[in-house]
Amino acid sequence: MGALIEAHQLRKNFGDITAVDGISLSVARGEVLGFLGPNGAGKSTTMKMITGFLEPDSGRAVICGHDVQEAPKLAKAKFGYVPEGAPSYSEMTTRAFLAFIAEIRGYRGGEIAKRIDAAVEKTGLAPVLDQTIETLSKGYKRRVGVAQAILHDPPVLVMDEPTDGLDPNQKHHVRELIKAMAAEKAIIISTHILEEVEAVCTRAVVINRGTIVADGTAEDLLHRIRHHGAVSIRVPTERSEAAIRVLQAAKHVAGVETLGKANGHIHIRAFPREGALETADVAAVLRAQQIPIDELYIERGRLDEVFRQITTSDEQKRQTNGEGAAHA
Repeated sequence: MGALIEAHQLRKNFGDITAVDGISLSVARGEVLGFLGPNGAGKSTTMKMITGFLEPDSGRAVICGHDVQEAPKLAKAKFGYVPEGAPSYSEMTTRAFLAFIAEIRGYRGGEIAKRIDAAVEKTGLAPVLDQTIETLSKGYKRRVGVAQAILHDPPVLVMDEPTDGLDPNQKHHVRELIKAMAAEKAIIISTHILEEVEAVCTRAVVINRGTIVADGTAEDLLHRIRHHGAVSIRVPTERSEAAIRVLQAAKHVAGVETLGKANGHIHIRAFPREGALETADVAAVLRAQQIPIDELYIERGRLDEVFRQITTSDEQKRQTNGEGAAHA
């Protein structure tokens, strides 16, 4: 199956500001793409161009084979869109708003009720069906936005911050809904919540200053961290020098660094020479020298570390490091 979502060299300027500078990507059925970037990176602008709500200065977007600018009705029939803030008609009740969306989508008679019931069940909106949207909490308003997007069961979903404003239980509910729909759809989720990438996304694209700076699975991105796959060890301070010597001499260890001292223990990090470094191997060489181990684990790193690394300019990094040194 080919890509259901395609973007080809999308560009958009606002006066002298380049918001999006040649972004290309594709999303196939069964993929959930996390679209990440710092504030002002061009995420929402890209989403609006992909969905046809904003015309690109150049480039094109294609949904299920239909060019969004040349065949907008055909393209828009194939996707559901949850825009940033999930705007709706605040004076309408939840039920009336969803019925209105169903009519716009071309449903009539009993089919309208059937579509509303299915969307309400999936999004947990039953308690607020007859409340006006303006009286709803931010979380329920967000769920109304998701409900209108899935009302026609489209093959493509484009969701801008779908869990923004939700409490932990509501976030879990929406993420489970996304995972349940993922097998049959191509989904793009624009988010600043990095845990969302690991929770629901099969792939992540990171943009910065309007261009793509990373594209891969969460695990691919974590491999960019220098200490990904390294082994962290805590040993008693009085045995730390011996531990460092033993580790430096180990054939599978490329290097060792000391990270800090606390509560009578030293935190040491050992880097693999090639491939993975097994905790069992590290434990064996230390125990052979009667060096007690307080803690031992393989470091995976965190996505926020990757995010900062690839979206922070060299100048910003130098300033941050300089400030850190000044306060040390």
